[in-house]
Amino acid sequence: MGNARASEGRGAVTNAASTRFDDKAREADGDWLDEREGIDGEAPRLRTEITVETPRTIITRNQSPDIGFDRSINAYRGCEHGCIYCFARPTHAYMNLSPGRDFESKLFAKPSAPDLLRKELAAKKYECRPIALGTNTDPYQPIESDYRITRGILEVLAEHRHPVTITTKSARVVRDVDILGPMAADGLAAVMMSVTSLDPRIAMTMEPRASAPAKRIAAIGALTRAGVPTFLSLSPVVPAITDHEIEAIVEAAAEQGARGAFSLMVRLPHEVSPIFRAWLDANFPDRKDKVMNLIREARGGRDNDPDFHTRMRPQGPYAMMLKARFEAACRKHGLNRERMSLRTDLFVKPGGDQLSLF
Repeated sequence: MGNARASEGRGAVTNAASTRFDDKAREADGDWLDEREGIDGEAPRLRTEITVETPRTIITRNQSPDIGFDRSINAYRGCEHGCIYCFARPTHAYMNLSPGRDFESKLFAKPSAPDLLRKELAAKKYECRPIALGTNTDPYQPIESDYRITRGILEVLAEHRHPVTITTKSARVVRDVDILGPMAADGLAAVMMSVTSLDPRIAMTMEPRASAPAKRIAAIGALTRAGVPTFLSLSPVVPAITDHEIEAIVEAAAEQGARGAFSLMVRLPHEVSPIFRAWLDANFPDRKDKVMNLIREARGGRDNDPDFHTRMRPQGPYAMMLKARFEAACRKHGLNRERMSLRTDLFVKPGGDQLSLF
């Protein structure tokens, strides 16, 4: 496995990627280091540009039949973790930026998010249902240490007793256990920790600025001990690169108290596919064809299946084998015995009295 690119602290090999919205190819900015420390003691940080964004609303509504939540908040646009497979990369094209290295290094922060959230919760027609954090970009990516927008959002939700779910691949979530613990005690919070590999070398190449695998596993334990229901997201599984680790990852999470687990095979929508293929060329040239053949077998002969109802359900012998192995591992370690359920009846509307939905 080659990892020359991983030492630079970025996931995408190139920034020269045409998008659906801009046909002009982009050139890489060049690689340089700044004075800041490395993330989690790993590679030094490359320079990252941060733009303050001032949206008019902060809660995003979702109507997809494939996703189990109807609203979410993204405190940031773009993600410094640099996960090569990230399905959110194409959203940077809407900003006339590359889904490649721009997605990882030209970020947008939304400091007004907590105030906007309070305003939207106070709306007369607002009905309380769990808000999902981390559905597009990670709420605990490195810049959260400075901006603390996610923490501000949690403070508003805790104040108004509003349920929240968090998906992250960062141990930084533990820093907010003082908020999450009391919320969880009232049935208002749960965390999904994403772990895709236990191998530090693979993780650093595939997810260069996310927390190291051992730290993510340890975070599951820390959250569990604080009373926060914590689940494992073994997603995505990458054929011929991380698929052999399914049982070991489930076992490690279960040993730390994970209550359940979810798994999905890698998806390569829009510009993610050529970025992922370039990454394979740079890091796994010996198995690129095998990886892509298995992905295409599971996606109806395409790099990606974009259709509702089937895009989250890969098909074929290989996909079914992965599913069977994952489910067997969960049964062995007692995971998924109960469904996660958060309370909505405790919600207190800003400026009003406690409400009940029913």
